[in-house]
Amino acid sequence: MERDEGIVLVTGATGFIGRRLVRRLVAEGFRVRCLVRRPDADLPDGVELVTGDLLERRTLGPVLAGIDTVYYLVHSMAGGRAGFERRDREAAGNFVTAAERAGVRRVIFLGGLGERGENLSEHLASRLEVAQILQAGRFRTTFLRAAVIIGAGGASYEMVKGLVERLPVMITPRWVSTLCQPIGVGDVIAYLVGCLKDERTAGGTFEIGGPEILSYREMMERFARIEGRPCFIVPVPFLTPKLSSYWVGLVTPVRPSISMPLIEGVRNEVVCREERIRELLPLPLTSYDEAVRIALAEEAKTA
Repeated sequence: MERDEGIVLVTGATGFIGRRLVRRLVAEGFRVRCLVRRPDADLPDGVELVTGDLLERRTLGPVLAGIDTVYYLVHSMAGGRAGFERRDREAAGNFVTAAERAGVRRVIFLGGLGERGENLSEHLASRLEVAQILQAGRFRTTFLRAAVIIGAGGASYEMVKGLVERLPVMITPRWVSTLCQPIGVGDVIAYLVGCLKDERTAGGTFEIGGPEILSYREMMERFARIEGRPCFIVPVPFLTPKLSSYWVGLVTPVRPSISMPLIEGVRNEVVCREERIRELLPLPLTSYDEAVRIALAEEAKTA
C-alpha cells in the first residue's frame, strides 16, 4: 500500500547501501525516485528512475521536482582517489542549491564516525565536510555517523574478508589495535528508514554502531573463526597505514582507489561517543558475528 509522506529521492541508489535501502522503502510502500546516471540501472520494479549527475547542476531540476525527502548517499571516492574531496564538495554544493530551489523539506545523510580534529583522515574529513555543507542548507538535515559497516559488497567487509581468506599469516601495522564499533548493514538500513518515519530525528546528528567495540585484529580473528580458517596476526611498528594500504590493495578485491583511503583512516577510532539515537529508535542490533554470517550467506546465494 502506498504511503502519503511524499516522494522520497535516493541518490547513490545503485551503491552498497542504496540498493538495500531502495528495496526496503519499496517494500514498506514509500513512493521512491532514484537518481541514476544511466536509465538502464538495475533497480526494483515500482521505482521511478531519473537520470542526472550531482556534478552537473543543470541536470538536477527534474530530479528534485516534487521531492519531500532526499537520502544523500553519494560518495565520489569510488570514482578514483585523486581529488575526491573536491568532487564531494562540488556535488554537495550543487545539490544544496538545487534542493533549496525545489523546496526539499528533509535530507538524510549517511557519513562516517571519527573524532573531529587535525588527525582525521582525508576520507573521514571529506565526509564531515559534506555533512556541514548539507546542514547549511534551508532544509532539515539528519546526519547519521556510522562506524564500519558489515555486509556483502561493502568495502570494509570485503577488505577484512580478503585479508582473512588470502593471508593466513599477516604481518600488520599497529593499526590492527585501533578500536571500532562495527554495525551490520541491515541495522544501518533500519536506522535510515526509521529516521524517515520519525520526525524527531529531523535536523539531528546521531552516531550509529553495533552492540560491540572491537579492534580490527579481533574483527579479522573472529571472521576467520566463523569460516574455520587459520589467522595469525603479527603487528610490527614500522608498517605505516599508507604503506600497508598498498598490500591491502594487492591482496584484497577492493580497488586501491577505495582501499587506500579506508586504510589510511584506520588510525582514527570509530566508536560511538553518544547513543541518543537509541532513545528515539530502539532497534534490536545485530552482533558482529551474526552480521558476518548474514553477509556470507548472502554471498553464497548469489554465487
